[in-house]
Amino acid sequence: MNKEIKTKILNKIKEYDKIFLFRHVRNDGDCVGATKGFKRILQLSFPEKKIYLIDDDNSQYLAFMGAEDEAVSEEEYKDGLGIVIDTASEKRISNKNYLLCKELIKIDHHIPIEDYGDIMWVEPDRSSACEMIADFYATFKSELTIDTVAATHIYTGMVTDSGRFKYEGVNGETMRNAAVMLDTGIDTEKLYAQLYLDDFGYLKFKARIYQRMEITENGVAYIFIDKAMQEEFGLSLEQASSCVNSLDSIRGAICWIAFIENGDEESSIRVRLRSRFVHINPIAEKYRGGGHACASGATVYGWEEAEKLLADADAHVKEYKETHEGWL
Repeated sequence: MNKEIKTKILNKIKEYDKIFLFRHVRNDGDCVGATKGFKRILQLSFPEKKIYLIDDDNSQYLAFMGAEDEAVSEEEYKDGLGIVIDTASEKRISNKNYLLCKELIKIDHHIPIEDYGDIMWVEPDRSSACEMIADFYATFKSELTIDTVAATHIYTGMVTDSGRFKYEGVNGETMRNAAVMLDTGIDTEKLYAQLYLDDFGYLKFKARIYQRMEITENGVAYIFIDKAMQEEFGLSLEQASSCVNSLDSIRGAICWIAFIENGDEESSIRVRLRSRFVHINPIAEKYRGGGHACASGATVYGWEEAEKLLADADAHVKEYKETHEGWL
């Protein structure tokens, strides 16, 4: 699939002695796994090249994947190739020194909202950016080298961004690429323990979620997490945001949303939107966000605007249910 564009990327990598990898802010398993996994593949395949992954926007729950490289001077970037992975728009690139690179490559699986870079490989139907990196390796495995470390990083992103292979976009090609990674000897028991075991205190927080969650007339499950609740349970913004996953198994609720108060001077509220069957990204895009068809993020300012987003989502779901069959 897309052999021509992948060949262009490989040839460009071969041209440069210095390569910088970039990802998006508020990182997740996919962008971390893709950048770390790709870095490892490039290091193993081209040991004479300098491969950098520099990013100080880190995720606590992904700390087991290891630290990033130390910062280098801005001068170092200027004769390097930049590769941005899993990032739809330039404003979401975490390390802004990507602007200094001589050339830039974009590898992404989000719905296209902005073109950037000298070479773009974008496949919105892919379940994850890590699937694309796995596919890149599989395409050129006669020229590239992988090990269990790289494969574990990549498999981590495939698992987390696909909801353990249950979300839209997962197909036979996804599983074949996952199999290529598993064949390296990944310790899946240890990996899943790192990803999915919860602290006792966080389970208490989940119990509170189930007490406070609500559902709209047409089937949008939702929860408001204010600063007081975050402080009560000692949650980071990242931990609070992950509560959206607790609302994903309600029959008839084909969209679920978490509103997380940031507590900043602008009174901004982080919104995480998820769905099955119905595509929810149009609602996210209306409120300063975007993402995937069934997994998006947005930002609202104040609880009044949060209520407006919720009303729009409810109307969106109502229309879908009235015009489609087979949803649960």
